[in-house]
Amino acid sequence: MSGASIQQMAGRIAELMEARLRIRGDGLAEKLRRGGRFLPRKVRRHAEYLAKADAEARVPKLLTRLDHERIAEAYDVCVRYLKPLGASARRKAILLDMVTGLATGLFATGVLVILLLLWRGYL
Repeated sequence: MSGASIQQMAGRIAELMEARLRIRGDGLAEKLRRGGRFLPRKVRRHAEYLAKADAEARVPKLLTRLDHERIAEAYDVCVRYLKPLGASARRKAILLDMVTGLATGLFATGVLVILLLLWRGYL
């Protein structure tokens, strides 16, 4: 794995962070500094390792010391999390959230009405 491919991986993750999380900045390291808290701990740890590897890949002597398998694993974990949803999946998720909220509200209202009727002695 060359230094350029590691830089391409870091660039791809930075693009996905901007597209999915709306985080601005130059490069992966700055985007992690600005919006890393929006990522789960595991993904953030892998993204930080990838940013560190990107910085070390720019130095030819340090390039030979990098763990290329771990870099590939970190890239895969980050891409798997940041890969944007399709439009239909996004609509389905929004609809499911609305239905769940409505059902929860109706259930809570029903329980409160039954408790009120029991308290007042009608049931």
